[in-house]
Amino acid sequence: MFEKLERDKRETTREYVIRVLRHNIINLNLKPGQFVSENEIAEILGVSRTPVREAFIELSKSALVEIYPQRGTCIAPIDMDVVEESRFMRCVLEKAVIQLACDKISDRDITKLEDNLQLQELCLDRPNAQYFLYLDDKFHEYLFEICNKKMTYNLIKSAVAQFDRVRILNYTEMDMNVSVNEHRELLEAIRRRDKELATELMEKHLTRVIYDMSYLKEKHPEYFKGNIIKVSSYAGNDS
Repeated sequence: MFEKLERDKRETTREYVIRVLRHNIINLNLKPGQFVSENEIAEILGVSRTPVREAFIELSKSALVEIYPQRGTCIAPIDMDVVEESRFMRCVLEKAVIQLACDKISDRDITKLEDNLQLQELCLDRPNAQYFLYLDDKFHEYLFEICNKKMTYNLIKSAVAQFDRVRILNYTEMDMNVSVNEHRELLEAIRRRDKELATELMEKHLTRVIYDMSYLKEKHPEYFKGNIIKVSSYAGNDS
């Protein structure tokens, strides 16, 4: 179901529409292959069609939507090549960050990561893929904050939407306990300041999704590039 997020007073209408659409695409509320309507999105969000059209154009630049003249706008399929490139970028940068974290982490930082892990473990009792993705992101974000590399983290997040769609699908279909255990192992390696082990575990953690994709593609072939079947399940064409 499409989620209408609360608007931040500081953001423009265009920024708000982009954020809401991006959120719904990543969380698969808007599914790959699904046509979306400018009119319906504008009505739901209480805005004019212009910022919605501008949002579609902006999201097309990151390959989240595809715009077809005379036909409408379609949520783009998951591109496995793009997912792999996103994983590669994260892996290179996060292996470097976790090594820095081994040098810089404090007792207060460890407590913060422990608190996050406890919330992840509670999430296992009442599975919620969207909330777990949020907690997972916060765990990794904390590592960048520890190293004073928050800008680097923000740059990564702006470029990995395709990767995040696979992650949310993974959490919906697979055992979230695997990710919790991997996060726990990462924290223990950092606590011991074992750079070699921490780096090895981070690579394993960020590479696993590529192997899981084989199962996900088999179960949901309609979501992936090359298998996509475009449907008008959400809205008509009004371009």
